[in-house]
Amino acid sequence: MNDATTASLPATGLAALKAHWRNDLLSGFLVFLIALPLCLGISMASGFPPSAGIITAIIGGMIVSRGSGSFITINGPAAGLIVVVYDAVHSLGGDDAMAGYRYALAAIVVASVIQILMGVFKAGRLSSFFPASVVHGMLAAIGIIIMAKQIHVMLGVTPIKGSSILSTIAQIPDSFANLNLEIAIIGFAGLAILIIWSLLKDGMLKMIPAPLIVVLVGMGLGHYFELEHQHIYLLLPDGNYTHSHTDSLEVGPKFLVAISDNFTSSFYFPNFGKFFTLEFWEAVVAIALVGSLESLLSAMAVDKLDPYKRHSNLNKDLTAVGVGNLIAGSIGGLPMIAEIVRSSANVNNGAKTQWANFFHGSFLLIFVVFFPHLIHSIPLAALASLLVFTGFRLASPREFANVMGIGKEQLFIFIATIISVIATDLLIGVAIGILVKLAIHLMHGAKPNNLFKIHFTQNVQSDGSILVHIQGAAVFSNFMALKEALAQIEHGKTLIFDKSEVTLIDHTVMEFFHEFQHDYESQGGHCEFQGLDAHESFSDHPLAARRIKSGQ
Repeated sequence: MNDATTASLPATGLAALKAHWRNDLLSGFLVFLIALPLCLGISMASGFPPSAGIITAIIGGMIVSRGSGSFITINGPAAGLIVVVYDAVHSLGGDDAMAGYRYALAAIVVASVIQILMGVFKAGRLSSFFPASVVHGMLAAIGIIIMAKQIHVMLGVTPIKGSSILSTIAQIPDSFANLNLEIAIIGFAGLAILIIWSLLKDGMLKMIPAPLIVVLVGMGLGHYFELEHQHIYLLLPDGNYTHSHTDSLEVGPKFLVAISDNFTSSFYFPNFGKFFTLEFWEAVVAIALVGSLESLLSAMAVDKLDPYKRHSNLNKDLTAVGVGNLIAGSIGGLPMIAEIVRSSANVNNGAKTQWANFFHGSFLLIFVVFFPHLIHSIPLAALASLLVFTGFRLASPREFANVMGIGKEQLFIFIATIISVIATDLLIGVAIGILVKLAIHLMHGAKPNNLFKIHFTQNVQSDGSILVHIQGAAVFSNFMALKEALAQIEHGKTLIFDKSEVTLIDHTVMEFFHEFQHDYESQGGHCEFQGLDAHESFSDHPLAARRIKSGQ
Protein backbone atom coordinates (compact mmCIF):
# COMPACT_ATOMS: atom_id res chain seq x y z
CA MET A 1 0.00 0.00 0.00
CA ASN A 2 1.52 3.29 -1.02
CA ASP A 3 2.08 6.18 1.34
CA ALA A 4 -0.62 8.36 -0.19
CA THR A 5 -3.25 5.70 0.40
CA THR A 6 -2.01 5.07 3.93
CA ALA A 7 -2.08 8.77 4.77
CA SER A 8 -5.70 9.06 3.62
CA LEU A 9 -6.97 6.17 5.77
CA PRO A 10 -9.31 7.18 8.61
CA ALA A 11 -7.76 7.18 12.07
CA THR A 12 -8.63 4.55 14.67
CA GLY A 13 -9.52 4.66 18.35
CA LEU A 14 -10.40 7.96 20.02
CA ALA A 15 -8.75 9.90 17.19
CA ALA A 16 -11.32 8.37 14.82
CA LEU A 17 -14.16 9.44 17.13
CA LYS A 18 -12.88 13.00 17.16
CA ALA A 19 -12.31 13.16 13.40
CA HIS A 20 -15.35 11.29 12.06
CA TRP A 21 -18.05 11.35 14.73
CA ARG A 22 -20.52 13.19 12.49
CA ASN A 23 -20.35 10.60 9.68
CA ASP A 24 -20.38 7.66 12.09
CA LEU A 25 -23.18 9.08 14.27
CA LEU A 26 -25.47 9.61 11.27
CA SER A 27 -24.72 6.19 9.81
CA GLY A 28 -25.13 4.53 13.21
CA PHE A 29 -28.58 6.12 13.57
CA LEU A 30 -29.72 5.01 10.10
CA VAL A 31 -28.44 1.47 10.72
CA PHE A 32 -30.29 1.46 14.07
CA LEU A 33 -33.55 2.12 12.18
CA ILE A 34 -32.88 -0.97 10.05
CA ALA A 35 -31.58 -3.10 12.91
CA LEU A 36 -34.48 -2.64 15.35
CA PRO A 37 -37.19 -4.47 13.37
CA LEU A 38 -34.74 -7.10 12.10
CA CYS A 39 -33.51 -7.85 15.63
CA LEU A 40 -37.09 -8.34 16.81
CA GLY A 41 -38.06 -10.51 13.85
CA ILE A 42 -34.94 -12.70 13.98
CA SER A 43 -35.41 -13.22 17.73
CA MET A 44 -38.96 -14.42 17.45
CA ALA A 45 -38.29 -16.58 14.40
CA SER A 46 -35.45 -18.21 16.38
CA GLY A 47 -37.74 -19.13 19.27
CA PHE A 48 -36.20 -16.49 21.56
CA PRO A 49 -37.96 -13.58 23.29
CA PRO A 50 -38.10 -10.39 21.16
CA SER A 51 -35.60 -8.60 23.40
CA ALA A 52 -32.87 -11.22 22.74
CA GLY A 53 -31.89 -9.81 19.36
CA ILE A 54 -31.73 -6.28 20.74
CA ILE A 55 -29.49 -7.44 23.60
CA THR A 56 -27.14 -8.97 21.04
CA ALA A 57 -27.06 -5.91 18.80
CA ILE A 58 -26.35 -3.63 21.76
CA ILE A 59 -23.42 -5.83 22.83
CA GLY A 60 -22.23 -6.17 19.24
CA GLY A 61 -22.27 -2.42 18.80
CA MET A 62 -21.07 -1.07 22.13
CA ILE A 63 -18.62 -3.82 23.19
CA VAL A 64 -17.50 -5.87 20.19
CA SER A 65 -16.82 -2.76 18.09
CA ARG A 66 -14.11 -1.74 20.58
CA GLY A 67 -12.08 -4.91 20.01
CA SER A 68 -13.08 -5.88 16.48
CA GLY A 69 -10.58 -6.63 13.73
CA SER A 70 -12.82 -5.04 11.10
CA PHE A 71 -13.49 -1.39 10.34
CA ILE A 72 -17.07 -0.79 9.18
CA THR A 73 -18.94 -4.03 9.87
CA ILE A 74 -22.08 -4.07 12.00
CA ASN A 75 -22.35 -6.90 14.52
CA GLY A 76 -25.70 -8.35 15.48
CA PRO A 77 -28.14 -11.24 15.04
CA ALA A 78 -28.57 -12.54 11.49
CA ALA A 79 -31.22 -14.41 9.54
CA GLY A 80 -28.66 -17.07 8.63
CA LEU A 81 -28.58 -18.28 12.24
CA ILE A 82 -32.36 -18.52 12.68
CA VAL A 83 -32.54 -22.17 11.67
CA VAL A 84 -29.59 -23.20 13.87
CA VAL A 85 -30.92 -21.46 16.99
CA TYR A 86 -34.53 -22.55 16.42
CA ASP A 87 -33.43 -26.18 16.08
CA ALA A 88 -31.37 -25.85 19.29
CA VAL A 89 -34.35 -24.50 21.23
CA HIS A 90 -36.68 -27.27 20.13
CA SER A 91 -34.21 -30.16 20.25
CA LEU A 92 -33.11 -29.21 23.77
CA GLY A 93 -36.41 -28.05 25.23
CA GLY A 94 -39.05 -30.08 23.40
CA ASP A 95 -42.46 -28.54 24.08
CA ASP A 96 -41.08 -26.34 26.89
CA ALA A 97 -40.00 -23.25 24.93
CA MET A 98 -38.55 -21.42 27.96
CA ALA A 99 -36.47 -24.42 29.00
CA GLY A 100 -35.23 -24.81 25.41
CA TYR A 101 -34.34 -21.12 25.33
CA ARG A 102 -32.16 -21.37 28.42
CA TYR A 103 -30.49 -24.59 27.21
CA ALA A 104 -29.81 -22.84 23.89
CA LEU A 105 -28.20 -19.96 25.78
CA ALA A 106 -25.82 -22.46 27.36
CA ALA A 107 -24.98 -23.82 23.90
CA ILE A 108 -24.25 -20.26 22.72
CA VAL A 109 -21.89 -19.71 25.66
CA VAL A 110 -19.93 -22.89 24.94
CA ALA A 111 -19.91 -22.15 21.18
CA SER A 112 -18.54 -18.67 21.94
CA VAL A 113 -15.61 -20.18 23.85
CA ILE A 114 -14.85 -22.27 20.75
CA GLN A 115 -15.01 -19.13 18.60
CA ILE A 116 -12.60 -17.31 20.91
CA LEU A 117 -10.16 -20.22 20.75
CA MET A 118 -10.51 -20.32 16.95
CA GLY A 119 -9.56 -16.66 16.78
CA VAL A 120 -6.67 -17.02 19.21
CA PHE A 121 -5.25 -19.99 17.28
CA LYS A 122 -5.77 -18.18 13.96
CA ALA A 123 -8.43 -20.49 12.57
CA GLY A 124 -10.00 -17.72 10.48
CA ARG A 125 -8.29 -19.27 7.47
CA LEU A 126 -10.60 -22.30 7.74
CA SER A 127 -13.32 -20.32 5.98
CA SER A 128 -11.38 -21.08 2.78
CA PHE A 129 -12.17 -24.78 3.15
CA PHE A 130 -15.88 -24.28 2.45
CA PRO A 131 -16.49 -24.04 -1.32
CA ALA A 132 -18.66 -21.19 -2.54
CA SER A 133 -21.31 -23.49 -4.06
CA VAL A 134 -21.78 -25.26 -0.71
CA VAL A 135 -21.93 -22.00 1.28
CA HIS A 136 -24.46 -20.48 -1.13
CA GLY A 137 -26.45 -23.71 -1.07
CA MET A 138 -26.52 -23.61 2.74
CA LEU A 139 -27.71 -19.98 2.71
CA ALA A 140 -30.35 -20.70 0.05
CA ALA A 141 -31.65 -23.62 2.13
CA ILE A 142 -31.81 -21.34 5.17
CA GLY A 143 -33.74 -18.83 3.06
CA ILE A 144 -36.26 -21.49 2.01
CA ILE A 145 -36.73 -22.62 5.62
CA ILE A 146 -37.20 -19.03 6.83
CA MET A 147 -39.82 -18.36 4.15
CA ALA A 148 -41.63 -21.63 4.89
CA LYS A 149 -41.95 -20.78 8.57
CA GLN A 150 -42.62 -17.04 8.34
CA ILE A 151 -45.27 -17.16 5.61
CA HIS A 152 -47.62 -18.71 8.19
CA VAL A 153 -46.89 -15.88 10.65
CA MET A 154 -47.47 -13.33 7.89
CA LEU A 155 -50.87 -14.87 7.20
CA GLY A 156 -51.82 -15.08 10.88
CA VAL A 157 -52.07 -18.89 10.84
CA THR A 158 -50.26 -21.42 13.06
CA PRO A 159 -49.10 -24.62 11.32
CA ILE A 160 -49.30 -28.00 13.05
CA LYS A 161 -46.95 -27.90 16.03
CA GLY A 162 -43.74 -29.87 15.82
CA SER A 163 -44.10 -30.58 12.10
CA SER A 164 -41.01 -31.07 9.93
CA ILE A 165 -39.87 -28.41 7.50
CA LEU A 166 -41.29 -30.42 4.59
CA SER A 167 -44.64 -30.59 6.39
CA THR A 168 -44.44 -26.85 7.12
CA ILE A 169 -43.94 -26.19 3.41
CA ALA A 170 -46.83 -28.51 2.50
CA GLN A 171 -49.15 -26.58 4.85
CA ILE A 172 -48.61 -23.23 3.07
CA PRO A 173 -51.59 -23.67 0.64
CA ASP A 174 -53.85 -24.48 3.60
CA SER A 175 -52.66 -21.33 5.41
CA PHE A 176 -53.50 -19.23 2.35
CA ALA A 177 -56.94 -20.82 2.22
CA ASN A 178 -57.55 -20.05 5.91
CA LEU A 179 -55.66 -16.79 6.30
CA ASN A 180 -56.55 -14.28 8.98
CA LEU A 181 -57.59 -11.32 6.82
CA GLU A 182 -56.56 -8.45 9.10
CA ILE A 183 -53.16 -9.99 9.84
CA ALA A 184 -52.57 -10.96 6.21
CA ILE A 185 -53.29 -7.39 5.07
CA ILE A 186 -50.52 -6.16 7.37
CA GLY A 187 -48.15 -8.89 6.15
CA PHE A 188 -48.81 -8.33 2.45
CA ALA A 189 -48.57 -4.55 2.87
CA GLY A 190 -45.10 -5.00 4.37
CA LEU A 191 -44.03 -7.36 1.60
CA ALA A 192 -45.31 -4.95 -1.07
CA ILE A 193 -43.34 -2.08 0.47
CA LEU A 194 -40.13 -4.14 0.49
CA ILE A 195 -40.60 -5.15 -3.16
CA ILE A 196 -41.35 -1.59 -4.26
CA TRP A 197 -38.40 -0.22 -2.27
CA SER A 198 -36.06 -2.74 -3.91
CA LEU A 199 -37.13 -1.45 -7.34
CA LEU A 200 -36.87 2.26 -6.52
CA LYS A 201 -34.31 4.35 -8.39
CA ASP A 202 -34.83 7.61 -6.48
CA GLY A 203 -31.76 8.15 -4.29
CA MET A 204 -33.58 10.31 -1.72
CA LEU A 205 -36.34 7.78 -1.12
CA LYS A 206 -33.82 4.94 -0.93
CA MET A 207 -32.20 6.79 1.98
CA ILE A 208 -35.29 5.93 4.06
CA PRO A 209 -34.78 2.37 5.38
CA ALA A 210 -37.46 0.06 3.98
CA PRO A 211 -37.77 -1.93 7.27
CA LEU A 212 -38.65 1.32 9.04
CA ILE A 213 -41.47 2.01 6.54
CA VAL A 214 -42.73 -1.56 6.94
CA VAL A 215 -42.86 -1.21 10.73
CA LEU A 216 -44.55 2.22 10.66
CA VAL A 217 -47.19 1.08 8.15
CA GLY A 218 -47.69 -2.12 10.16
CA MET A 219 -48.17 -0.14 13.37
CA GLY A 220 -50.69 2.12 11.60
CA LEU A 221 -52.68 -0.83 10.27
CA GLY A 222 -52.45 -2.60 13.63
CA HIS A 223 -53.98 0.45 15.29
CA TYR A 224 -56.68 0.66 12.61
CA PHE A 225 -57.56 -3.02 13.11
CA GLU A 226 -57.45 -2.53 16.91
CA LEU A 227 -54.99 -5.36 17.48
CA GLU A 228 -54.38 -4.09 20.98
CA HIS A 229 -57.86 -5.45 21.85
CA GLN A 230 -59.03 -9.05 21.67
CA HIS A 231 -61.77 -9.34 19.06
CA ILE A 232 -63.10 -11.23 16.09
CA TYR A 233 -64.08 -9.74 12.78
CA LEU A 234 -67.15 -10.86 10.85
CA LEU A 235 -67.00 -10.92 7.04
CA LEU A 236 -70.13 -9.54 5.37
CA PRO A 237 -71.57 -10.61 1.98
CA ASP A 238 -70.34 -7.40 0.31
CA GLY A 239 -66.74 -8.22 1.26
CA ASN A 240 -66.54 -5.68 4.08
CA TYR A 241 -66.08 -6.59 7.71
CA THR A 242 -67.19 -5.36 11.11
CA HIS A 243 -65.66 -5.77 14.56
CA SER A 244 -67.23 -7.52 17.52
CA HIS A 245 -65.36 -7.27 20.81
CA THR A 246 -65.44 -10.63 22.60
CA ASP A 247 -63.25 -12.84 24.71
CA SER A 248 -61.97 -14.56 21.56
CA LEU A 249 -58.22 -14.55 20.91
CA GLU A 250 -58.63 -14.93 17.15
CA VAL A 251 -57.27 -11.40 16.65
CA GLY A 252 -55.68 -9.34 19.35
CA PRO A 253 -52.50 -8.58 21.32
CA LYS A 254 -51.04 -12.03 20.60
CA PHE A 255 -50.33 -10.73 17.08
CA LEU A 256 -48.20 -7.90 18.49
CA VAL A 257 -44.65 -8.01 19.82
CA ALA A 258 -44.63 -8.87 23.53
CA ILE A 259 -41.82 -7.09 25.37
CA SER A 260 -41.40 -5.91 28.94
CA ASP A 261 -41.46 -2.21 29.79
CA ASN A 262 -38.42 -2.86 31.98
CA PHE A 263 -35.56 -3.90 29.69
CA THR A 264 -33.45 -5.39 32.49
CA SER A 265 -36.22 -7.91 33.18
CA SER A 266 -35.50 -9.32 29.71
CA PHE A 267 -32.23 -10.85 30.95
CA TYR A 268 -32.22 -14.63 31.29
CA PHE A 269 -29.37 -16.91 32.27
CA PRO A 270 -28.20 -20.14 30.60
CA ASN A 271 -29.00 -23.59 31.90
CA PHE A 272 -26.12 -26.09 31.48
CA GLY A 273 -28.25 -29.05 32.58
CA LYS A 274 -27.88 -30.80 29.19
CA PHE A 275 -24.14 -30.19 28.87
CA PHE A 276 -23.36 -33.92 28.62
CA THR A 277 -26.01 -34.78 26.02
CA LEU A 278 -25.43 -35.36 22.31
CA GLU A 279 -28.08 -32.86 21.22
CA PHE A 280 -26.40 -30.13 23.30
CA TRP A 281 -23.07 -30.62 21.53
CA GLU A 282 -24.78 -30.81 18.14
CA ALA A 283 -26.22 -27.35 18.89
CA VAL A 284 -22.82 -26.08 20.07
CA VAL A 285 -21.02 -27.26 16.93
CA ALA A 286 -23.75 -25.90 14.63
CA ILE A 287 -23.77 -22.47 16.29
CA ALA A 288 -19.96 -22.24 16.37
CA LEU A 289 -19.46 -23.48 12.80
CA VAL A 290 -22.27 -21.65 11.00
CA GLY A 291 -21.83 -18.47 13.06
CA SER A 292 -18.06 -18.36 12.52
CA LEU A 293 -18.31 -19.13 8.82
CA GLU A 294 -21.00 -16.52 8.19
CA SER A 295 -19.15 -13.90 10.22
CA LEU A 296 -15.85 -14.47 8.37
CA LEU A 297 -17.51 -14.46 4.94
CA SER A 298 -19.47 -11.30 5.79
CA ALA A 299 -16.35 -9.51 7.04
CA MET A 300 -14.51 -10.37 3.81
CA ALA A 301 -17.49 -9.21 1.73
CA VAL A 302 -17.68 -5.89 3.59
CA ASP A 303 -13.94 -5.35 3.02
CA LYS A 304 -14.70 -5.34 -0.71
CA LEU A 305 -17.27 -2.57 -0.16
CA ASP A 306 -14.93 -0.43 1.93
CA PRO A 307 -14.00 2.66 -0.14
CA TYR A 308 -10.62 2.72 1.67
CA LYS A 309 -9.94 -0.96 0.77
CA ARG A 310 -8.94 -1.81 4.34
CA HIS A 311 -8.52 -5.49 5.22
CA SER A 312 -10.05 -6.95 8.37
CA ASN A 313 -7.96 -8.99 10.77
CA LEU A 314 -10.23 -12.03 10.56
CA ASN A 315 -8.74 -13.84 13.55
CA LYS A 316 -9.07 -10.76 15.76
CA ASP A 317 -12.60 -10.22 14.47
CA LEU A 318 -13.56 -13.83 15.21
CA THR A 319 -12.18 -13.49 18.76
CA ALA A 320 -14.15 -10.27 19.32
CA VAL A 321 -17.37 -11.87 18.02
CA GLY A 322 -16.73 -14.84 20.33
CA VAL A 323 -16.38 -12.50 23.32
CA GLY A 324 -19.60 -10.75 22.29
CA ASN A 325 -21.41 -14.07 22.05
CA LEU A 326 -20.09 -15.11 25.45
CA ILE A 327 -21.61 -11.98 27.01
CA ALA A 328 -24.83 -12.17 24.97
CA GLY A 329 -25.42 -15.85 25.72
CA SER A 330 -24.82 -15.24 29.42
CA ILE A 331 -27.65 -12.70 29.71
CA GLY A 332 -30.25 -13.94 27.23
CA GLY A 333 -29.09 -12.80 23.80
CA LEU A 334 -28.86 -14.45 20.39
CA PRO A 335 -25.51 -15.31 18.78
CA MET A 336 -24.08 -12.53 16.61
CA ILE A 337 -22.06 -12.31 13.43
CA ALA A 338 -20.62 -9.56 11.24
CA GLU A 339 -23.92 -8.90 9.46
CA ILE A 340 -23.76 -8.15 5.72
CA VAL A 341 -27.04 -6.27 5.12
CA ARG A 342 -26.59 -3.76 7.94
CA SER A 343 -22.87 -3.47 7.17
CA SER A 344 -23.65 -2.66 3.51
CA ALA A 345 -26.07 0.04 4.68
CA ASN A 346 -23.35 1.32 6.99
CA VAL A 347 -20.98 1.73 4.03
CA ASN A 348 -23.66 3.39 1.88
CA ASN A 349 -24.50 5.80 4.70
CA GLY A 350 -20.91 7.09 4.76
CA ALA A 351 -19.51 5.40 7.88
CA LYS A 352 -15.77 5.81 8.33
CA THR A 353 -14.81 3.77 11.40
CA GLN A 354 -15.95 1.22 14.00
CA TRP A 355 -17.64 4.00 15.94
CA ALA A 356 -20.66 3.71 13.59
CA ASN A 357 -21.21 0.21 15.00
CA PHE A 358 -20.86 1.63 18.52
CA PHE A 359 -23.46 4.34 17.83
CA HIS A 360 -25.89 1.83 16.29
CA GLY A 361 -25.76 -0.20 19.52
CA SER A 362 -26.10 2.93 21.63
CA PHE A 363 -29.26 4.07 19.84
CA LEU A 364 -30.79 0.62 20.34
CA LEU A 365 -30.07 0.79 24.08
CA ILE A 366 -31.60 4.27 24.37
CA PHE A 367 -34.70 3.17 22.46
CA VAL A 368 -35.47 0.02 24.47
CA VAL A 369 -34.88 1.82 27.77
CA PHE A 370 -37.08 4.83 27.06
CA PHE A 371 -39.60 3.69 24.40
CA PRO A 372 -40.44 -0.01 24.98
CA HIS A 373 -44.18 0.66 24.61
CA LEU A 374 -43.63 1.52 20.92
CA ILE A 375 -42.09 -1.89 20.32
CA HIS A 376 -45.19 -3.55 21.76
CA SER A 377 -47.35 -1.92 19.05
CA ILE A 378 -45.41 -3.59 16.19
CA PRO A 379 -47.44 -6.39 14.52
CA LEU A 380 -45.70 -9.75 14.18
CA ALA A 381 -46.92 -9.95 10.57
CA ALA A 382 -44.87 -6.85 9.69
CA LEU A 383 -41.72 -8.47 11.08
CA ALA A 384 -42.59 -11.74 9.32
CA SER A 385 -42.78 -9.90 5.98
CA LEU A 386 -39.22 -8.66 6.55
CA LEU A 387 -38.03 -12.22 7.10
CA VAL A 388 -39.95 -13.65 4.15
CA PHE A 389 -38.31 -11.03 1.94
CA THR A 390 -34.89 -11.78 3.46
CA GLY A 391 -35.42 -15.51 2.90
CA PHE A 392 -36.40 -14.89 -0.72
CA ARG A 393 -33.23 -12.90 -1.32
CA LEU A 394 -31.16 -15.79 0.03
CA ALA A 395 -32.90 -18.31 -2.24
CA SER A 396 -33.98 -16.15 -5.19
CA PRO A 397 -33.96 -17.44 -8.80
CA ARG A 398 -31.06 -15.03 -9.38
CA GLU A 399 -28.91 -17.08 -6.97
CA PHE A 400 -29.64 -20.22 -8.97
CA ALA A 401 -28.86 -18.39 -12.21
CA ASN A 402 -25.58 -17.02 -10.83
CA VAL A 403 -24.43 -20.48 -9.76
CA MET A 404 -25.53 -21.98 -13.09
CA GLY A 405 -23.46 -19.34 -14.88
CA ILE A 406 -20.31 -20.62 -13.16
CA GLY A 407 -20.90 -24.19 -14.30
CA LYS A 408 -23.37 -27.06 -14.27
CA GLU A 409 -21.32 -28.95 -11.68
CA GLN A 410 -21.58 -25.91 -9.37
CA LEU A 411 -25.37 -25.91 -9.76
CA PHE A 412 -25.47 -29.62 -8.95
CA ILE A 413 -23.46 -29.09 -5.74
CA PHE A 414 -25.62 -26.04 -4.89
CA ILE A 415 -28.90 -27.97 -5.28
CA ALA A 416 -27.51 -31.07 -3.54
CA THR A 417 -26.60 -28.92 -0.53
CA ILE A 418 -30.06 -27.28 -0.46
CA ILE A 419 -31.87 -30.63 -0.57
CA SER A 420 -29.54 -32.15 2.03
CA VAL A 421 -29.97 -29.27 4.49
CA ILE A 422 -33.77 -29.29 4.16
CA ALA A 423 -33.98 -33.09 4.39
CA THR A 424 -31.56 -33.45 7.33
CA ASP A 425 -30.04 -30.46 9.13
CA LEU A 426 -27.43 -27.78 8.52
CA LEU A 427 -24.32 -29.67 9.62
CA ILE A 428 -25.18 -32.89 7.77
CA GLY A 429 -26.35 -30.93 4.73
CA VAL A 430 -23.10 -28.94 4.49
CA ALA A 431 -21.06 -32.13 4.98
CA ILE A 432 -22.97 -33.82 2.14
CA GLY A 433 -22.38 -30.79 -0.08
CA ILE A 434 -18.62 -30.95 0.57
CA LEU A 435 -18.56 -34.72 -0.10
CA VAL A 436 -20.41 -34.19 -3.39
CA LYS A 437 -17.84 -31.54 -4.35
CA LEU A 438 -14.95 -33.91 -3.55
CA ALA A 439 -16.60 -36.74 -5.52
CA ILE A 440 -16.92 -34.47 -8.56
CA HIS A 441 -13.22 -33.58 -8.30
CA LEU A 442 -12.33 -37.29 -8.30
CA MET A 443 -14.53 -37.79 -11.38
CA HIS A 444 -12.66 -34.96 -13.11
CA GLY A 445 -9.29 -36.57 -12.57
CA ALA A 446 -8.06 -35.40 -9.18
CA LYS A 447 -6.04 -38.10 -7.39
CA PRO A 448 -7.20 -39.07 -3.87
CA ASN A 449 -3.79 -38.21 -2.35
CA ASN A 450 -3.95 -34.79 -4.02
CA LEU A 451 -7.34 -33.74 -2.61
CA PHE A 452 -5.89 -32.43 0.66
CA LYS A 453 -2.27 -31.70 -0.36
CA ILE A 454 -1.26 -29.22 -3.06
CA HIS A 455 2.05 -29.49 -4.91
CA PHE A 456 3.82 -26.26 -5.77
CA THR A 457 7.28 -24.68 -5.83
CA GLN A 458 8.28 -21.07 -5.33
CA ASN A 459 11.54 -19.77 -6.85
CA VAL A 460 13.15 -16.34 -7.29
CA GLN A 461 14.24 -15.72 -10.90
CA SER A 462 17.36 -13.84 -12.06
CA ASP A 463 15.30 -10.72 -12.81
CA GLY A 464 13.88 -10.69 -9.24
CA SER A 465 10.46 -12.05 -10.21
CA ILE A 466 8.99 -15.00 -8.31
CA LEU A 467 7.87 -18.09 -10.21
CA VAL A 468 5.12 -20.14 -8.56
CA HIS A 469 4.83 -23.50 -10.31
CA ILE A 470 1.74 -25.57 -9.45
CA GLN A 471 1.25 -29.25 -10.26
CA GLY A 472 -1.69 -31.62 -10.00
CA ALA A 473 -5.07 -30.53 -8.63
CA ALA A 474 -5.60 -27.09 -7.09
CA VAL A 475 -8.99 -27.25 -5.35
CA PHE A 476 -10.82 -25.84 -2.33
CA SER A 477 -9.70 -28.65 -0.04
CA ASN A 478 -5.95 -28.32 -0.61
CA PHE A 479 -5.04 -24.75 -1.57
CA MET A 480 -4.72 -23.38 1.98
CA ALA A 481 -0.95 -24.01 2.05
CA LEU A 482 -0.54 -22.07 -1.20
CA LYS A 483 -2.68 -19.25 0.15
CA GLU A 484 -0.51 -18.97 3.27
CA ALA A 485 2.72 -19.03 1.22
CA LEU A 486 1.50 -16.21 -1.03
CA ALA A 487 0.52 -14.15 2.02
CA GLN A 488 4.19 -14.14 3.10
CA ILE A 489 5.50 -12.62 -0.16
CA GLU A 490 6.46 -8.96 0.18
CA HIS A 491 4.57 -6.34 -1.80
CA GLY A 492 5.80 -4.85 -5.06
CA LYS A 493 7.16 -8.03 -6.67
CA THR A 494 6.33 -9.57 -10.04
CA LEU A 495 4.67 -12.97 -9.51
CA ILE A 496 4.46 -15.49 -12.32
CA PHE A 497 2.02 -18.37 -11.83
CA ASP A 498 2.76 -21.37 -14.04
CA LYS A 499 -0.36 -23.56 -14.26
CA SER A 500 0.71 -25.64 -17.25
CA GLU A 501 0.93 -28.80 -15.13
CA VAL A 502 -2.29 -28.22 -13.18
CA THR A 503 -4.65 -31.09 -13.95
CA LEU A 504 -7.72 -29.53 -12.30
CA ILE A 505 -8.42 -26.09 -10.83
CA ASP A 506 -11.83 -25.45 -9.28
CA HIS A 507 -13.94 -22.30 -9.03
CA THR A 508 -12.91 -21.60 -5.43
CA VAL A 509 -9.21 -21.44 -6.39
CA MET A 510 -9.91 -19.48 -9.59
CA GLU A 511 -11.82 -16.94 -7.50
CA PHE A 512 -8.96 -16.80 -4.99
CA PHE A 513 -6.39 -16.05 -7.73
CA HIS A 514 -8.66 -13.34 -9.14
CA GLU A 515 -9.00 -11.61 -5.76
CA PHE A 516 -5.32 -12.12 -4.92
CA GLN A 517 -4.26 -10.46 -8.18
CA HIS A 518 -6.55 -7.49 -7.53
CA ASP A 519 -5.26 -6.99 -3.98
CA TYR A 520 -1.59 -7.57 -4.80
CA GLU A 521 -1.56 -5.24 -7.80
CA SER A 522 -3.42 -2.55 -5.85
CA GLN A 523 -0.40 -2.53 -3.52
CA GLY A 524 2.17 -2.05 -6.27
CA GLY A 525 2.86 -5.63 -7.37
CA HIS A 526 2.22 -7.44 -10.64
CA CYS A 527 0.80 -10.92 -11.40
CA GLU A 528 1.10 -13.00 -14.56
CA PHE A 529 -0.65 -16.32 -15.25
CA GLN A 530 0.68 -18.88 -17.68
CA GLY A 531 -0.44 -22.29 -18.87
CA LEU A 532 -4.25 -22.08 -18.71
CA ASP A 533 -4.50 -22.20 -22.52
CA ALA A 534 -3.97 -25.95 -22.20
CA HIS A 535 -7.17 -26.31 -20.14
CA GLU A 536 -10.84 -26.61 -20.99
CA SER A 537 -13.33 -24.52 -19.01
CA PHE A 538 -16.52 -25.99 -17.55
CA SER A 539 -18.50 -22.91 -18.65
CA ASP A 540 -18.08 -19.46 -20.23
CA HIS A 541 -17.70 -17.84 -16.82
CA PRO A 542 -14.20 -16.30 -16.47
CA LEU A 543 -13.73 -17.97 -13.07
CA ALA A 544 -15.22 -21.34 -13.96
CA ALA A 545 -13.41 -24.55 -13.01
CA ARG A 546 -10.93 -25.91 -15.56
CA ARG A 547 -9.24 -29.21 -16.28
CA ILE A 548 -6.34 -30.04 -18.56
CA LYS A 549 -7.32 -31.11 -22.07
CA SER A 550 -6.93 -34.79 -22.86
CA GLY A 551 -3.65 -35.52 -24.57
CA GLN A 552 -1.87 -32.55 -22.95
